[in-house]
Amino acid sequence: MNMNPRTYDAYQLLHDGILALARAEQQGIRVDVNYIERKKEHMTRQIERMEEEFRQTNFFRHWQHATKGKVNIHSNTQLAHYLYDVKKLKAERETASGQGSTDEDTLKQLNIPELSSLLNIRRLKKIKDTYLDAFAREQVDGYIHPFFNLHLVRTYRSSSDSPNFQNIPKRDEESMKTVRKALFPRPGHLFMEADYSGLEVRIAACYHKDPTMLKYLRDNYDMHGDMAKQIFFLDKYDKNVHYVLRQAAKNGFVFPEFYGDYFKNCASNMACGWGKLPAGRWSKESGIIVGGKPLGEHFANKGILSLTMFENHIRKIEADFWGRRFPDYAEWKERWWKTYQKYGYIDMLTGFRSYGIMGKNDCINYPVQGAAFHCLLWSFIRLDELLRKGNFDSRLIGQIHDSMILDVHPDELDRVARLITQVTCEDLPKAWDWIIVPLDVEIEICPVDASWVSKTKYVLN
Repeated sequence: MNMNPRTYDAYQLLHDGILALARAEQQGIRVDVNYIERKKEHMTRQIERMEEEFRQTNFFRHWQHATKGKVNIHSNTQLAHYLYDVKKLKAERETASGQGSTDEDTLKQLNIPELSSLLNIRRLKKIKDTYLDAFAREQVDGYIHPFFNLHLVRTYRSSSDSPNFQNIPKRDEESMKTVRKALFPRPGHLFMEADYSGLEVRIAACYHKDPTMLKYLRDNYDMHGDMAKQIFFLDKYDKNVHYVLRQAAKNGFVFPEFYGDYFKNCASNMACGWGKLPAGRWSKESGIIVGGKPLGEHFANKGILSLTMFENHIRKIEADFWGRRFPDYAEWKERWWKTYQKYGYIDMLTGFRSYGIMGKNDCINYPVQGAAFHCLLWSFIRLDELLRKGNFDSRLIGQIHDSMILDVHPDELDRVARLITQVTCEDLPKAWDWIIVPLDVEIEICPVDASWVSKTKYVLN
C-alpha cells in the first residue's frame, strides 16, 4: 500500500495536538464539590420516591407478572421484551439486531404515561451516576483534569475520559443546567466557548464541491430556513415565528440526510420529536403551537392528517433534496463509496487515512468528521501557542468536538475573542488551501465567577 504523501503532516498535527491538549488537562476546571454532594443527596431521594410511585402502577405490576421474576426497571432488555414481545407494541425504530428500540425518542412515541415516568427516573439517575459522581470522584483539590485522547477514535477525532468532558448533556436543558452548574472558572475569571458554526457541512462541501451547497455557504443563504418552508408548507419563513420548525428541519432532516439517514426516520423525528405529534393520526389540537395554532391544524389545512401521510411527503422531499437540490453531493457519495470498495481505504484532506471494514455511511462520514475535527485541533494548537507567547493569563481548558473552552481573565476578553476569530476564520484557511468555503465561529461567554450554565452570545466591538 502506498503511503499518503501527507502522512508526515498528519503525524505532526497529532504530535502538536497532544502537547496542547496536555496543557489544557494540566490547567483543569474548577468544580463546586459542595453543590455536587447536595445535589446528589437531593436526587437520590427524588429517584427513590419516583421509583416507588412507578412500582405502584398497573404498568409495572403487569410487567412484573409477565417477567415472572425480579424486574430491573433500568434494563433495556427486559423493557424491550415486555413492550414488544409481551404487549406486542410496534416500535417506530429498531436496533441493529432487529429488536424494538428503547431509546428516549422511540419510547416517547409509544405515548404511555408510565414510560414518561420511567424516562424521568433514568434521566435523573444518569445525571447523578454518570456526571456528578464522576466529577466528585475525579476532582483533586476542587479541580477536574479531563483527559483528551487522539488515538482511540476511528475517524481521528478526539475522545475524553476521567471524566468524559465531551459527554456533558446539551440536548436536555434541565440535565445540562444541573451538570454545568457544578463547573466554574478560576476565581476572578470567566468561561468562554468558541464554536465553529456548521463546520462539518462546510468541510463536506470541500470534498463534494456541490455548486448549490457552495452558493449557500459563500453567500450566507439560509439552507435550513429554505428546507423548513418546503417541509412544513410555509408560504414565507419568519425566523421568530418559525424558529422551532427551522431547528426541526436542520436537526431532523438536513443533517440526518447528510449523515446517511432516510425519510422515514426523519419524518418521525420531525413530527413526533420536534412537533410533539402522535405516532398515528393527528387531531387539529395536537402538536406544538406555531404562529398561534397547533401544528396538527396547520398540517390538516395542507391535507396531512397522520404520520404515514407525512412520511410520504418527506419521501418526495428526500428525492428532491438529492435529485434537484444537491445532485453533485449525491454523485460524490456514490463515487467515494466505489473508491473505498476498490482500494480498501479513503484519504482525508488533512492527510489521514481511514481503512478497514466500513459501511457506506461510515465511508462517507468518516472523512468529513475527521477533517472537521482537525480544523478545530489546528485552531486549538495555534491559539494555545499565541496565548503562551503573548503571556496571557487566559487559558484553554478543553474542547468538545467543534468547540474550544477557555478560562479567560476579564481584562483580556476582547483580545482573546479577536485572536480566536483570527485563528479560526483567517489563519486556518490560509494554512490549508483546500478549504474553499468561508468559516464562521460563534463565541459565548459567562459572567465573571459564574458557572458554565449562564452563557450569552459575545459580539466583538
